[in-house]
Formats: sequence, structure tokens, C-alpha cells
Amino acid sequence: MENEKNRQEDGFSLPASDNTAPAGPADAGTDASGPDIGFSHYSVMLSECIDGLHIKPDGLYLDLTAGGGGHSYQIASRLRRGGHLIAIDQDADAIRAVRQRLAPFGDLVETVQANFSSVGEVLAGRRPDGFLIDLGVSSYQLDTAERGFSYMKDAPLDMRMDQRAALSAFDVVNGYEESRLADLIFRYGEEKFARRIAALICEERKKKPVATTGELSALIKRAMPAKAKEGGHHPAKRTFQAIRIEVNGELDVIAPTLRTACEALNPGGRAVVITFHSLEDRIVKQTFAELEQGCICPRDFPVCVCGRKPVLRPVNRKPILPGSAELEENPRSRSAKLRIAERM
Repeated sequence: MENEKNRQEDGFSLPASDNTAPAGPADAGTDASGPDIGFSHYSVMLSECIDGLHIKPDGLYLDLTAGGGGHSYQIASRLRRGGHLIAIDQDADAIRAVRQRLAPFGDLVETVQANFSSVGEVLAGRRPDGFLIDLGVSSYQLDTAERGFSYMKDAPLDMRMDQRAALSAFDVVNGYEESRLADLIFRYGEEKFARRIAALICEERKKKPVATTGELSALIKRAMPAKAKEGGHHPAKRTFQAIRIEVNGELDVIAPTLRTACEALNPGGRAVVITFHSLEDRIVKQTFAELEQGCICPRDFPVCVCGRKPVLRPVNRKPILPGSAELEENPRSRSAKLRIAERM
């Protein structure tokens, strides 16, 4: 996830007028998102996110999914003394990368290894002026074979975003009973052949554990009818997505995190959220709609008795989609949707 840089005052970068400016203090590096730190990344809809945040140089901002630090770098580049960025990620590799990338900004930046659901504890009463969440799996996690996320590479089944977590993909594939496995593949992967896939996995694991991504991918292909494997997505894509979501509890934490972070925002503060599949986007859309709703009294009540006030107002009614240039540069962006809302 990443992109951009170049301009300074008092050792901190000034906001740029477009998506081709800032660099951090001194000459921070050669790629568009800061120093090259050997962490594969691409910041999806970078300029749209930064524009959407409406960054104030002395504001407090959160990057709740810092990844390789591309979005974080651009936020920090626009802050001056008095401003502050908290970059959060549950992946230890990401935290190491973001600390290195953001090192030139010194005390302007704080890094925290945690799931973004810990946002309330991290803020500890502070009120931010904006936050960004880039949901889903990172390019680094997909491309690092030994992390066990990819159906394109053979590696031990893992898929833990936080490698301190107890549950792994190996545990799900080899430990869940058939009906539970089929259910999660159907719900989280929207895979219509979920029962066939789960049945074959359970049949094969009686002989020996399904230990690698390559073995699991091959089983999924075997379970699916020939016609379903023609064209389109890789046959294992939906099942791998489902198992990854289960391992990391990804969907369960989105709505409560959004509520906590949005209610903590200063008036005028912005919530900027990128999703990559319909399950995520539905939760974000519904949570924003809930927070945008005011009075919920029956329409025939002469006066409001619930006292409910809207927390947010929408900045964009329809999601923002990647432009053609970004899609050409990074095809993985094709399913991304960006939603922005502002604190009332």
C-alpha cells in the first residue's frame, strides 16, 4: 500500500498543493511514500485519502492500519510542531517498517502495535482531527510467502496478521468441524461451493493434516466443478479470504471501532475508510448511516423525545473508486472503495 513527497519548514514538511509533493525532514528517500525500507507496499487512493482527511498542520491524526507507512508518511509530511500522528498496526513487521519510514519525523509520530479495535485505549481521552482505516490484507502480507496468506505460493498455513495470536489458518482448516468450516467459507467468502470444499478438506485431513497453502489451494480446485474454474478469479480466492477473515476476526471489530473513533473525533474531524470487498463495505456503510441518523422517534410523535443527534455527516454519498491510472499501476486496487464522513 503506498505513493509520493518534498518541502520543509522548521524541519517539518508543509502541505503540498497536489499529490506529487512532500518529503519529510531532510531528504527522506526515493520512493513516493518515503524511504525505501524493503517493505512491499502500495497506498491505495493515496491522494484521495489525504485530501479527504483535510489535514490541519497542528492536528491529531490516526492511521489505524499503518501497513508500510505510506499513508502515514503523507499525513506526517503535512504536520508541523503541535501536530501529531498515531500510527497503529497489529503486524510486528509493519510496525518495524513504519517506525523506520517515519523516523525522520521524530516526536511528531507515535507508533503502536495493536489491533485497531484498541483505538479508545490508545487515544486515552485525546480527541483526534481525523483517522484513516485501510481494511483487509496488505500487499506485504500477501507477497511474503512464509506468512501463509497467498494461494499463489506454497508455504505453511498461517494467515495471522498479529503473529502473537493463538488461532492460525492451520487450526481452522484442520480443527473446525465440517459444518462450521462450510459456514464460514460461505459467509465470509461468499463461495457457493462452500459445502463441497469443506467436505473434501475434512475427507483429506483424515489421512494427514492440510499443512500448506499449496495443499489447501489444490484441494479447493479439486472440489470445484470444471466450469467454475474457467476464467475470472482464482478458484481458491474466496475460500482463502474467508479463512483469513476468521483467523483475524476482521469483520467483528469494524463497527465498534468506527463508533469509538467517530465519537472521539473533534467537530469537523474526518473519518476516511477504504474497503476491499462487499462484506467490509456493507459494515462501513451501515455504521456510517447509523451515526448519521438523528431522531429515531416514530414519525407521528409531535416532538422528539429520544434526544438522539447525528454524530456524522457524509462527505461523499457514493464511494470513491480508484482512477484508471491507479488501476493500471496497481490492479489490486480494483475492488477498493473509499468512504468519507465528517464529525458534526
